[in-house]
Amino acid sequence: MKLQDFLGKDEKWSFDAIAQDADLTRQIQILLIGLGLLEPPADGIFGPVSVISLKKFQELAKTEESGFLGAITAKKLIEIKIDDLPQPPLKLGNDIASRIVKYLLSKNYQVFTNPKEYNIVYIEGINADWNLNNDAPNEFNDRRIVIEVVNGVPKIVDHWEATTEPGKYYTYNPMNPKGAARIQFGQYKAWAVGIHGTAEPHEALVQVGDITVCRDFNQDFKRTGDKLDTGDNFYVNQHYGFDFPRNDIRLASAGCLVGRTRDGHREFMRIIKQDRRYVANRKYTFYTSVIPGDDFLKTFPA
Repeated sequence: MKLQDFLGKDEKWSFDAIAQDADLTRQIQILLIGLGLLEPPADGIFGPVSVISLKKFQELAKTEESGFLGAITAKKLIEIKIDDLPQPPLKLGNDIASRIVKYLLSKNYQVFTNPKEYNIVYIEGINADWNLNNDAPNEFNDRRIVIEVVNGVPKIVDHWEATTEPGKYYTYNPMNPKGAARIQFGQYKAWAVGIHGTAEPHEALVQVGDITVCRDFNQDFKRTGDKLDTGDNFYVNQHYGFDFPRNDIRLASAGCLVGRTRDGHREFMRIIKQDRRYVANRKYTFYTSVIPGDDFLKTFPA
């Protein structure tokens, strides 16, 4: 069955029926991916995430078909282009959450605006009061942030002390002969829920996709001039920092994205595991953005 076969007919297929037709499912998924309502790949499996995406399309396109696929939904899926699809407007002010979202958009990063879809952001060299610090090496002086957009308004769900950089120990004793890994600023779809560590295993976001890191071969704690290295096997995870002191990363990071405290990290995990995409698919891969505090505040000052 194809979507074209629904046109001009009174066919009404339940979502269970769609799931029995891999070709129809794949066609629907390809179109939803093109509209930015579903993340690839188009795997031909009409599971909970695909159901959510199709329902969202029906809502935005005002098909007045709910819970089934009919001629109106089929026609609009075929004809509507991404620029034609109504989007809930973002309502951005000058609050910190809005400014972060403005910065992400200025970099053409993904910003998720549906309910229970969380945006994970790390800002390097910034304090809890959203002012810059000196971003000294070997300190938990960065910020881990979770943002949710509610009715078009960005809200900070919570934020915690963190580091996006390796500490002194692993800078001077790198695990890779090319040098310690310092994540390149950017946005990556690269982390899934898993277990980090062997000495004190705990639930974390573990790297499952490609990221780019700067190799600090000259051990100067800076990205400037460092060679870039891209891969999916750097074990750059998002885990906790064992409650180490704010001014001493110790062995907590060889280049991971680390929340300083155990309790804070557990709260971080509790929140992101409520993400509707993770609830629907426990193998969901999370996006994360890592941005420089100085450029952020220069571009979007208070």
